[in-house]
Amino acid sequence: MTEPSFSSVTPSALPDQPVDKATARHVVLASFLAWMLDACDFFIVLFTLDDVARSFNVSLQSVLLAPTLTLMTRPLGAFLCGRAADKYGRKPVLVLTIIIYSLIELASAFAPTLVIFLALRTLFGIALGGEWGVGTSLIMESVPKSWRGTASGILQAGYPAGYLLASLVFLLLPVLGWRGLFVLGSGAVFSAVYIWLRVPESPDWLARQKADTQHKNAEAHLGLLAIIKGNAALCVFAVVLMAAFNFMSHGSQDLYPKVFLALERHVPPTSITTVVVLYNLAAIAGGLFFGFLSQKIGRQYAIVLAAALTLPLLPLWTLPHSLFWLGLGAVCIQFCIQGAWGVVPAYLSELSPPSVRATFPGLAYQCGNLIAASNALLQTWFATQLGMGLAPALMLAVGGGAVVVLVLTLLNARLYPQRT
Repeated sequence: MTEPSFSSVTPSALPDQPVDKATARHVVLASFLAWMLDACDFFIVLFTLDDVARSFNVSLQSVLLAPTLTLMTRPLGAFLCGRAADKYGRKPVLVLTIIIYSLIELASAFAPTLVIFLALRTLFGIALGGEWGVGTSLIMESVPKSWRGTASGILQAGYPAGYLLASLVFLLLPVLGWRGLFVLGSGAVFSAVYIWLRVPESPDWLARQKADTQHKNAEAHLGLLAIIKGNAALCVFAVVLMAAFNFMSHGSQDLYPKVFLALERHVPPTSITTVVVLYNLAAIAGGLFFGFLSQKIGRQYAIVLAAALTLPLLPLWTLPHSLFWLGLGAVCIQFCIQGAWGVVPAYLSELSPPSVRATFPGLAYQCGNLIAASNALLQTWFATQLGMGLAPALMLAVGGGAVVVLVLTLLNARLYPQRT
């Protein structure tokens, strides 16, 4: 039995299934909602850290463990949920994942102590890490081939949309308190009901299950370790690529609003909120635009174009002292960064071996995210060493990530042109 190799994995491994377009629309909407609400629940924590600290009468540094623990367990979630979805189907695992993270969000609202709160946020990371990969496999296997680029952009737009939704929910903090916001966030469970009632199982997964029972799909009988061994170069490539992607994303978002704009550029809070809303709208637009463009020029070249356009925008994004130019730079750079991200679901799905299509994209994404979790510490360390403020550190993290994304993607396009 021949193990699948790096060079044997081509976009043709993701077949063009005949799907009713009305059904495909439900799949796209459901996957977008699941990722948006998942991201919203994560950002609610970030927006209420100081309130949680006061509630438990602890330091802010103690509560900062919550998002850290969430990020650390995301790869575990990607692995567990991905393997379950590859074995038992995309739909039931996606529904179960949404129910779990909604219940954890609800339980977090009633946490009596910081220790229990941190434990719940650790468990939340497993569900958060699992949802994206399962949703990606469901949507990419369920929509017509001609829709994949646009559907990829819509799915990934769920992340900045979740950021925006959390920003709006945060306005209710004086009325509901942080615990009330968590209760509100648990309403994501209703999207699981929608998926259960309106979204069918992936036709590609069903077809491969039928083939498995007839002993026609040799790859399905390989263990995960055998598949990884046979695709070692692909796995390393995907993890490094996603680490660079995450340095672009986190490098441009984590410290930019509250540290760079507020503390270094002395931008007032209301103006910061306006800038954040505008650059998240731009991020959504960028994901949709480059996702659609990837359907025309190929996944690699859409990613390369978006990453390349990021580089000349770095000075505009960080060096001005004028709010107008800073805001314009933030809008433009998020359009490009999240534009490149908009191609990722389709790109990773088309690179993935079929039998691990729910595991591979999510695990690569979350392992890359884990590597990039050091971003904020690295940026602040570099800014301290240079003594020139945060601007050079921001440009280094985002620019370095963009260069790595550009080079790796171009290299893959040159070595394996059939993947475009």
